[in-house]
Formats: sequence, structure tokens, C-alpha cells
Amino acid sequence: MANPNSTQSQSNVSIEFDDVGLLERMITFALSTIPCCVFLFINGTILFTLRSKSVFRDTCRYILLFNLLLADTAQLVVSQVLFLFSVCRITLTYPVCGMLTVLGILTNVISPLTLMVMSLERCVAVCFPLRHAMIVTIRNTRLAIIAAWTLSSLHNIFRGILLLDFSFEDLGSLQMKELCSDRIMQLGSRSKMYDNAFTGILFASAAIVVISSYVGVIIAARSASTGKASALKARNTLMLHLVQLCLSLSSTIYNPMLVALIKIVQSEWFQRLNRFLYILIIIFPRCLSSLIYGIRDQTIRPILLAHLGCQLKHKTVAVSG
Repeated sequence: MANPNSTQSQSNVSIEFDDVGLLERMITFALSTIPCCVFLFINGTILFTLRSKSVFRDTCRYILLFNLLLADTAQLVVSQVLFLFSVCRITLTYPVCGMLTVLGILTNVISPLTLMVMSLERCVAVCFPLRHAMIVTIRNTRLAIIAAWTLSSLHNIFRGILLLDFSFEDLGSLQMKELCSDRIMQLGSRSKMYDNAFTGILFASAAIVVISSYVGVIIAARSASTGKASALKARNTLMLHLVQLCLSLSSTIYNPMLVALIKIVQSEWFQRLNRFLYILIIIFPRCLSSLIYGIRDQTIRPILLAHLGCQLKHKTVAVSG
């Protein structure tokens, strides 16, 4: 006969573990959502700032910055939605998960491509100052942005074509048994090989462009005909672009890192490491652009602070009223 006290004790332990799991999920939800919402608010304010003044709308580097922030903001939203689904243990259907991952991959490719164009623009401004106005025009900038979105879209289309080789009849149901992620949507070996090859070529090309631009600016800075202050500022900007590129690359190793960790770490600790790595590798890089340009740029900073101050002032007046 079972001991009633033992059964009651096991029940209490089970309830306690459930409460601990619920508490951890609530803490994770708060720790990821609060900074995400803060940076989404800052990103939204900077995006509004970049469209509010003609000096931003008619300057090529600010047009590129708008495109970079737009892609980072969209990527942050998609990543946070997928992360919250995983925290709440919500499984999706394959079509819904596919649409979310397509949007995430689309914007994820845009960031390194935009950083490449921004690095080339800074290099041209320092190395060929007299020809900068002829080369870096608004028309050429918009064409570069269209080319970046087109390349990213073609990448997603090709990924979709590779999925046609997968036998969906074997799934039995469109309801996913695992949590939605880009790794889960890599159905078939050919899809995984293509993704790895594309990611490697993309970031290798971006690294070559950014480093070459940096070297070009350093060489130009030693020339007497080049403004030292302008070259130094461009060099620092390119160094920040390189840091951004490395952080963006870190997000692509997020899934492979999880695959390696799940084999050597217990399930309980794996979930905690997953949440920590998500905040460090996914959220932080997507928030870096707003910190760099919102605070560092002398033209954006006063207008950005004015918008933030104005909104805070309105809130204060509303509360006091």
C-alpha cells in the first residue's frame, strides 16, 4: 500500500517545481521584454527623427542609417516574438513559423549588406573627397538599398525552393512538435548546406569590404591632402562598423551553439543558458546601432534628445493635470 504521506510529499515537490519553473519563465519574460521594449522605443524615436528633418532625408549616410535601423528593429521584434513563444512553450504550425523565420532572415541579411555600403561611403568620403558628391548620390544610395533588399529576398526564395525537395507528407501534420526557430525550418541537408555557404560568403565579403575600407582610410590619413580630423572620425566609424559586423555574425552562430550545448548540458541548465545567450547575442547586437548613432552622432543627438524630452514633458504634464 502506498504511503499517503509520501504521495502528499511528492505532490508538494511537484507543485514547488512547477512554481519555480513558472517564476523562472516570468523573470525571463521580464528581463528580455523590458530592455527589448526600451530599445524598440529608442529605435522608433531615431527612425522618426531621421524622417523628420530634410537634412537627414537628403543625406546619403543617414538614408543608409535609416535602412540599417529599420532592419535591426524588425529583426529584434521577430526574435523577441519567437523567444517569448519558446519561453511560454507555444508551438506553431509550419506555415506560421516559416513566415516569421523568413522575415527574420530577410532583415538579418540586410544588416551586413548595409554595413558594407556604409563603410564604402565613408571610404569614398575620405579617399576621394572631390568625387564623393558624384559617386555617393541619393539615387545611387537608393539603388544600393534596393539591391540589398533584392539579394535578401532572392536568398529567401531560393531557401523556399530547396524546401520543395522535403517530403512534407512524412510530417503527418502541419502542427510543429518542436519550438519554432530558423534551425527547425532547415528541412533537409541541402537547405542546411546552402544556408551555411550563404552565411559564410556574406560575412566574409562584408568583413573584406569593411577591413579594406579601414585600411584605405588609414593610408589616406597619412596623406597631407586629407583632413586629419575627417580621416580620424571615419576610421573610428569604420571600427564601429567592424564591431557591429562581428556582433551581427555572432547571432548566426546562436543556433549551432545551442545544438552543441544541448549535447553536453543538462536540460534545466540548458534552458537558463539559452535565455542568457539570447539576451547577450540576439538583443544586444540589435540595440547597438541605436546606442552608437543616437548618442555618438552630433547631428542626431540633440534632435533625438529633444524628441525624447518632449515626450517625457508631455507625460509629466498629463500626470500633473
